[in-house]
Amino acid sequence: MDIKEIQNLIRFVAKSGATEVKLEMDDFKITIKTTDAVSNEVTYLQQAPVAQPMAAPAPALAAPVAPAAPIAADETAQYVTIKSPMIGTFYRKPSPDKPVFVEVGSIIKKGDVLCVVEAMKLFNEIEAEITGKVVKILVDDMSPIEFDQPLFLVDPS
Repeated sequence: MDIKEIQNLIRFVAKSGATEVKLEMDDFKITIKTTDAVSNEVTYLQQAPVAQPMAAPAPALAAPVAPAAPIAADETAQYVTIKSPMIGTFYRKPSPDKPVFVEVGSIIKKGDVLCVVEAMKLFNEIEAEITGKVVKILVDDMSPIEFDQPLFLVDPS
């Protein structure tokens, strides 16, 4: 991808109103974030080598999962919610034969991988944005998820 294609991609993202777009190719990864959908300013553009692709988990047909019972707002007020940055399929493990990334009660640090979201045959690692303790995992393994859907509750204290 040359600089003109990247500039065209930035203009397209700015006009579309999207707040974040991630593009991963064989040899690079680009993330474009805008400050908000109204101002359409590009916050940053990152281009970095991509690690070796992970082995794809065996495809499985998951039945639709009923949403978990809502937790009272006052119970979760002290927790930080980590949300999905994209639509895809949620995986708690890097591959079917590996252990899960985190469990309830796990202590996490900023940058730790919490899960993987598969979108269009690309496996995207979702990293912790804060340091804390995982209080609740809100999504079942291999479940379809939506953009901005809550995935984890973390106690930052």
